[in-house]
Amino acid sequence: MLQPGGLALKEDLLEIKSAFMSYFKEREAEINGSLLAVLSGENILFLGPPGTAKTQLAKNICQSIEGGNFFNYLLTSFSTPEEIFGPLSLKALEEDEFRRKIDGCLPTAHIALLDEIFKASSAILNSLLTILNERKYHNGREIVDVPLLSVFGASNEFPEEDESLEALYDRFLFRYRLAYIQDDENFRNLLFRNPEDFEPSKSVQVSAIYRLRENAKNLPVDPDVELIITELRKNLQIQEIKISDRRWKKVIQVLRVAACSSGCPTVDRTMALLLQHMLWNMPEERETIRKSVFELVVSGGINTEKLRLEAEDMQAAVNIALKNELPVKVVCDSCKEEFLLRLDIEAHHFSHPNHSYALKKEGASRLYPYDNLIKEIDSLHEETGKENTLPPAQRDIFEKEIEALADRVGRVKYRLEEERELLKRLMKANIWLSTLDRNEALLLHDARSIELAELDAFIAKAWSVLGLQSRQVQPKPQPVKEEAKVSEAKVPAAESGSSVNSFMRGLGSRLRLK
Repeated sequence: MLQPGGLALKEDLLEIKSAFMSYFKEREAEINGSLLAVLSGENILFLGPPGTAKTQLAKNICQSIEGGNFFNYLLTSFSTPEEIFGPLSLKALEEDEFRRKIDGCLPTAHIALLDEIFKASSAILNSLLTILNERKYHNGREIVDVPLLSVFGASNEFPEEDESLEALYDRFLFRYRLAYIQDDENFRNLLFRNPEDFEPSKSVQVSAIYRLRENAKNLPVDPDVELIITELRKNLQIQEIKISDRRWKKVIQVLRVAACSSGCPTVDRTMALLLQHMLWNMPEERETIRKSVFELVVSGGINTEKLRLEAEDMQAAVNIALKNELPVKVVCDSCKEEFLLRLDIEAHHFSHPNHSYALKKEGASRLYPYDNLIKEIDSLHEETGKENTLPPAQRDIFEKEIEALADRVGRVKYRLEEERELLKRLMKANIWLSTLDRNEALLLHDARSIELAELDAFIAKAWSVLGLQSRQVQPKPQPVKEEAKVSEAKVPAAESGSSVNSFMRGLGSRLRLK
């Protein structure tokens, strides 16, 4: 539940977001990230060409913080510590003390924008790293608590391979790539508006931000979120995408702040969609991480492709085992080869797709293309009653395997159907998701449903080939309260292979194929 004043904070944040999005077009994700970075006390990095409103966005974010001091500086390789941390105090030097006058500089700011941050000199880096990570500044003998809520870093390029710059880069938890405006209408709006026209209609008090962080510290994290994060870490390690332990630790607190400010009682799975903005190091990793995050959040990474491959394997296994002894001998008209098994005809057709065939029976003189031949053979099977040539024991084995696969597909379909409304409710409550993220999550969910419908067709075909009537397997419904209770919802694990793989491996000995 929201803490006292929490509802008002949420409404203020929604109003601030709405005002920013109406002015800063095509920047919804960046606006969400900027506000969330300020609320959670993390730093945010904007990468992209000049002239993409990085400075203006950061300044206006500061204006939405009541009582906040803003510090803005363009760094070069020649920038000195005095420009960032303040000039030396002459009075202190008279007393043999090394101390700076920090008023109006970075150590006294609530929000800072450091443009071209990776051009910072080595003389600035050490103190800057301490401020970014610990919010402390060593001013001579005194250790000063820095009131920074967030530092906005901006750069036109990635840092060079340098240990100090890599450490600086890691201090920015949120990372965004900015581009120029794409939509024509948004571009016209940009050209003819007055930059001075924008002023946030609402503001958030610094004290409210500190209260929010305190309330978020012990917010429960749903078990499915824990599974998503651990599975995501494994997936990224396999793909050799390295994330520091410090970054993973910070991510959890950000998700707690995101949930708390959204008025959610727990950190639910939709909060994990924000991970896409906090884990990538290089641009080429962004899409990989985004895809992995969405697949794990939507249905817990159910692998419908794996289920489809199993269904195809099952169908192939049935065909292999059946071999469909032909009701009449078939002769290839081109090479005069004779066939007694359907499987042999299929292999021959694969090698010679243009050959025609004849039925070797009295009075038969017609030639059949392959497709017409199969139809004729099926018709003869029905006439002779030889729809299936499997012994009962083998047929029972296949029937159980198909039933098991159909049951797993049915259970996945049931979970998907139950999950869609739950997912929509959770995403509606989450104020930090962009419209693009919401739409993509639902599209991915619907794509999975379509893939499962195609699997039903595969299974039905397997029943047909086996000569059995297709049957619908009804999954046992789960208790409604478990589906509705977000805090107890378990993320559906990826469907593991049943015995299909071992079944296929042992097919020869198990069915004693000739």
